Formats: sequence, structure tokens, C-alpha cells
Amino acid sequence: MNVTEYFFQCPYCWETVSMLIDTSQTSQSYIEDCEVCCNPIQLDLKIENNMIIQIETQNIEQ
Repeated sequence: MNVTEYFFQCPYCWETVSMLIDTSQTSQSYIEDCEVCCNPIQLDLKIENNMIIQIETQNIEQ
């Protein structure tokens, strides 16, 4: 397992948050709560050669 810390902006509170991403998986999609405002964020990632090449974050309609 290869883990990388990634920083991004929360689509709710606009604060910069970080998360650990396992870059051994080529495609990932999951929901993670913002560590600042606790709202759920949909994350979609594409990874090649253990490097993040694309990440999309979006809020989840409630």
C-alpha cells in the first residue's frame, strides 16, 4: 500500500482539508466527511503509477 496526503478545498465551507489516499488503487470513488464542517463530500479519483492524476470533489445534495 502506498499512501499520499492530499489537500483540497471543501465544497461546503471552502476550508482546506487533507486526507490520506491509497495510491495503489487506480480508480476510487467514495464519501468522506469534511474534517472542519463535517458535511459529506463525494470524491472521485484517478491514479496512475501511484500518482493522483485527477480528483473531483463535490457536495452531496441533502
